[in-house]
Amino acid sequence: MLAGVSIEYYTRLERGDLRGVSASVLDALARALQLTETEHDHLHDLARSANSTPTRKRSTAKTPAIRPSVQRIIGAMNTLPAFVQNNRFDVLLANPLGRALYSEMFADPGCQQNTTRFVFLSPAAQRFYGDWERVARGAAGALRVEAAKSPYDRELSNLIGELSTRSDTFRMLWGAQDVHVFRDGTKRFHHPVVGDLELQYESLDIPGDTALTMAVYTPAQGSPSEDALKLLASWSATTGRSTDVNADTQQ
Repeated sequence: MLAGVSIEYYTRLERGDLRGVSASVLDALARALQLTETEHDHLHDLARSANSTPTRKRSTAKTPAIRPSVQRIIGAMNTLPAFVQNNRFDVLLANPLGRALYSEMFADPGCQQNTTRFVFLSPAAQRFYGDWERVARGAAGALRVEAAKSPYDRELSNLIGELSTRSDTFRMLWGAQDVHVFRDGTKRFHHPVVGDLELQYESLDIPGDTALTMAVYTPAQGSPSEDALKLLASWSATTGRSTDVNADTQQ
């Protein structure tokens, strides 16, 4: 027996039938299977979805309004690219340097200010991300995590359906059923104006707004990437690309 459950019971769980499964059994399975923290949380999210009985099968989730204090924090980071996104990876607020870093995404109306659309649907993304394959795997995995958390979010389901229809890569990665969340780490970019950058990425949940996260990119002190960000800030100011992205996409 695995994790103290029978083979028949485990087979049912393996087939995705999580109805009535207790949290203690899920924890035991997670330990036995040596799941990561993200995989462990995903397992619990799936169980909650399986045991929920919503009155409406599909709903359009509303994005919480971005508090003025958060807007001031983003605006004050004038030397670091930063933005706020929702659980569907729509960028709702970006400071000038964040907009300049992702200038190709904002310039492409097909992306609709959504980072996952940019990753999978924009030809520019494969040039922009120095490790595009890793970013693509992470984006698909993060969407799977969010889908388990919000199984009745119509807009999220529509996004996944759109990507599945329009991107062979996304369809393959979605079928792999990996789950992953990039909370931190190094990302490499090739910006069309300033060239190569290597930036440390941090994703921070905004307290009180569980559906919103703040993404911030920082260069190593004294590095060529720090100089490139300064150049990018100058380019942004001189080309008029310093207008903040505001909450136009909020519902």
